[in-house]
Amino acid sequence: MTAKLVQGYEVVIGFETHAQLSTQSKIFSRAPTAFGAEPNTQACAVDLALPGTLPVMNRGAVERAIRLGLTIGSTIAPRSIFARKNYFYPDLPKGYQISQFEIPVVQGGEVSFFLGDEKKTVRLVRAHLEEDAGKSLHEDFIGQSGIDLNRAGTPLLEIVTEPDIRSSEEAVAYAKELHKIVTWIGICDGNMQEGSFRCDANVSVRKPGQPLGTRREIKNLNSFKFMQQAIDFEVRWQIEQIEDGHAIQQATVLFDPDTGETRSMRTKEDAADYRYFPDPDLPPLVIAADWVERVRSELPELPRAMAARFVADYGLPEYDATTLTQSKAMAAYFETTAQACKQAKLASNWIMGEVSRRLNTGELAIEQAPVSATQLAALITRIADGTISNNAGKQVFDALWSGEGQDIDALIEAKGLKQMSDSGALEKIIDEVIAANADNVAQFKAGKDKAFNALVGQVMKASKGKANPQQVNDLLRSKLA
Repeated sequence: MTAKLVQGYEVVIGFETHAQLSTQSKIFSRAPTAFGAEPNTQACAVDLALPGTLPVMNRGAVERAIRLGLTIGSTIAPRSIFARKNYFYPDLPKGYQISQFEIPVVQGGEVSFFLGDEKKTVRLVRAHLEEDAGKSLHEDFIGQSGIDLNRAGTPLLEIVTEPDIRSSEEAVAYAKELHKIVTWIGICDGNMQEGSFRCDANVSVRKPGQPLGTRREIKNLNSFKFMQQAIDFEVRWQIEQIEDGHAIQQATVLFDPDTGETRSMRTKEDAADYRYFPDPDLPPLVIAADWVERVRSELPELPRAMAARFVADYGLPEYDATTLTQSKAMAAYFETTAQACKQAKLASNWIMGEVSRRLNTGELAIEQAPVSATQLAALITRIADGTISNNAGKQVFDALWSGEGQDIDALIEAKGLKQMSDSGALEKIIDEVIAANADNVAQFKAGKDKAFNALVGQVMKASKGKANPQQVNDLLRSKLA
């Protein structure tokens, strides 16, 4: 498919995502990883790089890496090694970061997702284990800086893509899909505000058919909204620079949400600048085949497999199934609703429509929805069996959401929303409408369908909205035949 062009340029984006692994302790020490502790209260001698300390690999971190690799179709390296990545920052006590370079634990794989109705696939290069650094804190109001080493040694899995992404919209869709995967399989809590899921976007532009352009890396994008804004600005900036005759210099840049602009932080290092070499304190990481198979057997049903099952078992369109499997909680909400009401497509429509709209407006997660899955199923059942109309159903839903009541039938009765079931009474109303609207009747018989709709509207008005629209249509047509 032809790539989307911006001002005649092709956008090329690769992603590096740091997912903080959900272990209770750090990757090479027993210090805790809990968020929000007082500065420097969760850093032990190993994290501080005191003389004589030695790192010991956290088995739980390795297992989480295996879990991701199996989920995205990667190769799990039976033998991988750790390296020292040398650079000098105040928040890096050792003067190097323990990471993986030549032989990472997870190799290859892919992430597929939908952008609108179009399916996209991004290839992965690798996912490797490494430790996080500490954090520099700048207190501008007192003119001082400090170092918090609580994060030092926190286990990370860095997930690196090929430069397969071609727009900011595609980048956000990829990041959301990866976020869904790591939270679904329980290897990361995905909290972007706390730094548990941090994305770096390598952005370049080129004329179609030309070699890859020089990339600039936008660091630490911690929201999907800012991610798109940052990439869009960076693309425009690079195109303007090239059009003005300037060469793009490889650099690391930050995004400022206040100005909506990226700004250069430092020139970008290449691998040689880090002087990687194998860490002499850590033996090779050996992963036996039976360990991999045990992890495979313990994986939950994965999003793509669940979406396929929703299509097969419930007859949903692929788009619906993909949307409903954006999170485990959303999928469970749908499945509980569908099984209880036996109306899977109606359940899907309501969840993707009214429920999602209310959740978005209130900035709520599905777990916080005031209307339970069983309540929604009961409401859908009353719509499907003709007790109430779809419009009346929305009124009942509003009442449930605002806490007016819990019982569906009681709310229907209290609000007088039950549809007319007495065909004799409905026929009487229709006869009166026909008698009072001779012009519309004549127009309909002359072939004007709008006149029929006007008659239906009059019947619904006369019944105060309680008539079953389908029953009205059938009876009215039979009387006008």
